[in-house]
Amino acid sequence: MDWPHDPDGEEGSEGRRKYDMAIIAKKVDEDEDFPLDRDEFVDEHGDDPIRINYETVVPMRDIFEYVEPESFETILDMHKAVGDAMRAGEFWEYHPRGDEPEKKSA
Repeated sequence: MDWPHDPDGEEGSEGRRKYDMAIIAKKVDEDEDFPLDRDEFVDEHGDDPIRINYETVVPMRDIFEYVEPESFETILDMHKAVGDAMRAGEFWEYHPRGDEPEKKSA
């Protein structure tokens, strides 16, 4: 895929030092961008490369296909929705298991 910028450059994953959530979070200003409209955000950044792990890069819109809320009041709301989306879309290889997986940290 032809990316709008280098997935591992300063606009991307900073030479593979940052992954998924960290890259997405850099695209917003916590104080100025919220509440945030999901579709407008995807229109602006949907083609941006998001490095999932050392070998996988996807366009941000692929992740946001699984994001359910249409808007986010806070960056924390956005983080929760993106985390749920990454689990639903099976972008993350790690999935906690057991009696209460939602209470286990990654």
